[in-house]
Amino acid sequence: MFTVETGFCTYIESFCDTEKRSMFGGTGYFIDGAMFALYKEDRIYIRGGDKLTDTLKKLSCKKFVHVKKSTSAVINYFDITELFNGSHESLKDLISESINIARTAKAEVSAKSNLRLRDLPNLRLTIERMLKKSGIADVDTFYALKPEEVYRKVQASHGYEVDIKLLWMFAGAQKGCHWTLLDEKDKQELLKAV
Repeated sequence: MFTVETGFCTYIESFCDTEKRSMFGGTGYFIDGAMFALYKEDRIYIRGGDKLTDTLKKLSCKKFVHVKKSTSAVINYFDITELFNGSHESLKDLISESINIARTAKAEVSAKSNLRLRDLPNLRLTIERMLKKSGIADVDTFYALKPEEVYRKVQASHGYEVDIKLLWMFAGAQKGCHWTLLDEKDKQELLKAV
């Protein structure tokens, strides 16, 4: 059956190779490890930033709101479903710009030599100290391990009663997002791994 997602997937694959992963309860589209698009509940969103955000706002594209049980977060992704369905003349340019923004942001995050553990999302000085005591002294080491491995190391050095929320915080830090934005499915898979 042909769906909006199938059409979008076919469209973007006509000019770039992508990977898909579960994100925010939908499907995230990645290029070179950088997420630039999201499909959720028959809606297509692309990452904004810089002048693209202004352009998308002028085109009446609304921001994506990720709703959790008791909270919601507005994410810098914009709904382009109508533009896609109407074959908007600048659609390819908008998506290409979104890809460039995502790649640039990924490159900045990847410039780990300038980062300390406490600079990563969800982490702060006290968690940085916990990680260092656990043998994870720098950002490179942190990224080289899976979140569950980081959590087990912290458990081994600080006792097995450490808060499970740390596991989500480590996973979010590695994905570059706040831990409350992790999918419940991802959390359950992480729990199984520890």
